[in-house]
Amino acid sequence: MSESKIDIDRILSIIFFIAIIIAIVMTVYVIVTPKQGEKFTEFYILGPEGVADDYPTDLTVGEEGEVIIGVVNHEYASITYLLEVKLNETVMGDEKLCLEHNETWEQPFFFEVAEKGEDRKVEFLLYRDQDRNESDETGEPYRSLHLWVDVC
Repeated sequence: MSESKIDIDRILSIIFFIAIIIAIVMTVYVIVTPKQGEKFTEFYILGPEGVADDYPTDLTVGEEGEVIIGVVNHEYASITYLLEVKLNETVMGDEKLCLEHNETWEQPFFFEVAEKGEDRKVEFLLYRDQDRNESDETGEPYRSLHLWVDVC
């Protein structure tokens, strides 16, 4: 009986030792491997002062409005974006951007509205290049923002 007890103790010791080695290896792996967070893109518009306030929502015909457009890449890869700005479905401007991970792009954008009217929709559309179909240039935007402008 004592020999079988020694065999069981030896087997349990080996299993315990292997479990400790596995736990150490897993702990080292978790510490060494960088954590990849959520993949997303920040897309925002700011007023002329660089804050989320004082947007040009009341303009006169021919008056210039200004906003700051910002894009921040948190996709953990280099991404090419297409930025389009439309007024009532008419493209007012577009720009292609290539941003590395954690890179920020901010630029002022000036626009003017040539016709009177209430609730003129200025749309800011951001497309990811890999999401666009070459044969269909009107795919769904990756991110979109809008600003309602009254023009008198």
